[in-house]
Amino acid sequence: MKNLPISTYTFKDIINENKLYVDKTEYIYNLVIDQEYKYYFLSRPRRFGKSLLLTTLQEIFLGEKELFKDLWIYDKYDFKKYPVLRFDFSSMNCETPAKLKESIKYKIDSFSDYYNIKLKSDDYKISFEELIEQLSKIEKVVILIDEYDKPIVDHIDNLE
Repeated sequence: MKNLPISTYTFKDIINENKLYVDKTEYIYNLVIDQEYKYYFLSRPRRFGKSLLLTTLQEIFLGEKELFKDLWIYDKYDFKKYPVLRFDFSSMNCETPAKLKESIKYKIDSFSDYYNIKLKSDDYKISFEELIEQLSKIEKVVILIDEYDKPIVDHIDNLE
């Protein structure tokens, strides 16, 4: 019997470490092939698999077909590679608005380096727009946002 993925939150680690994964790829397939909607907001309770779902989507959109070898989606999806921008706010510095903006800008710069894109602006909002515009000239861009509420939750009692 496979081990449970306790404290393992990424799809790639679960598969590579041969841990138990409940195959939800048929549902994910139906989500990603639906061309009617471009944007999805998935809300679930804490500890309910949101990060695992996002890392599964990330691997699908990165074209990592071999990770899905024994799963439903393996021979049904084309695993075309897309540029993926995954923002995980749980790993960002949310102490102050300035530090959060700095963390976001750092992540944007990391993506621009990875995809060999030269950004002109030092402003995080404009840089993000530039990055998406440049990447979309190559292919559709996938943006995944995890733990979006962390900056709010960290300061829920601080009205200012």
